[in-house]
Amino acid sequence: MSEETPRTRRLVGIAVGLAAVVVVLGAYTRLVDAGLGCPDWPGCYGMILVPESAEEIARAEAAFPESPVEADKAWPEMIHRYAAASLGLVVLALAVLAIKAGLPWKLPVALVILVIAQGAFGAWTVTLKLWPQVVTTHLLGGFATLALLWVWWLVLRDPPPRVNPSLRGLALTTLVVVVIQVVLGGWLTANYAALACPDFPTCHGVWIPDMDFAAGFDVFQDVGPNYLGGLMSSDARVAIHVVHRLGAVAVLLFAGWLAVRLGSRSLAWALGGVLAVQLALGIANVIFALPLAVAVLHNAGAAALLLVVVTVNYSIRRSSA
Repeated sequence: MSEETPRTRRLVGIAVGLAAVVVVLGAYTRLVDAGLGCPDWPGCYGMILVPESAEEIARAEAAFPESPVEADKAWPEMIHRYAAASLGLVVLALAVLAIKAGLPWKLPVALVILVIAQGAFGAWTVTLKLWPQVVTTHLLGGFATLALLWVWWLVLRDPPPRVNPSLRGLALTTLVVVVIQVVLGGWLTANYAALACPDFPTCHGVWIPDMDFAAGFDVFQDVGPNYLGGLMSSDARVAIHVVHRLGAVAVLLFAGWLAVRLGSRSLAWALGGVLAVQLALGIANVIFALPLAVAVLHNAGAAALLLVVVTVNYSIRRSSA
């Protein structure tokens, strides 16, 4: 092991923690409808900080008359940007350190490219006024950044628990199902469909409600002046919500079966525990009408579930080698 490896591992661990914070802050920003808290990018009303004095607010509203200053919306957006920018700098520094130390460079370089793309999608989220396609891709990019940093940390740590290589197919399928569910969750939040079904396990009191799948999954829809609050019909949002519920059932089946078959007790308990908590949070979101804390934890739980499944897949790969 290179002398640089322990230090790099600690720094990557810090980056993982910061990436998790960015994912949670992004969820919070979406859930409090602060995605357009600052109408421009990268500043806020043309300033580095949120305008607060009477003079700054007057200047900001003169420059953006269609966007009155709401500090309670602008600050979550800017804090999220500051955290994301800090993560980008950390990833860049890590890539430079890894290359200088002669460590494998492909993963660090991929991360640098990914965070640059994330910056672009962050800008487009604002300039395209919360276009759902961009919002969903931006969310997926945040999860991908977190997952790749986690893989880097796994590569630098001690050998992972041994897992039966025969589970490779099931583990990979579970990973694909979880990623699809993350995408569906992003599409659901981007289209404000979390409360489209106010009851559980039925939807509006029936098992098969009226749904408009064509409109719900139309990736070329017109967004209007902006997409704050969403523009889809009720039936379209119900379609998105129901498909997300079906995705949760698929995750339960595949991840649950994988947890049962895992030979590693630590990984099995981690996967089963996170899966149970995540399902409970999803149900609570519906029953209690999307409480902010529960909704944020549900996003964090999705990230945790993804990381556990990634760990299982990595452990199987190492066991096979």
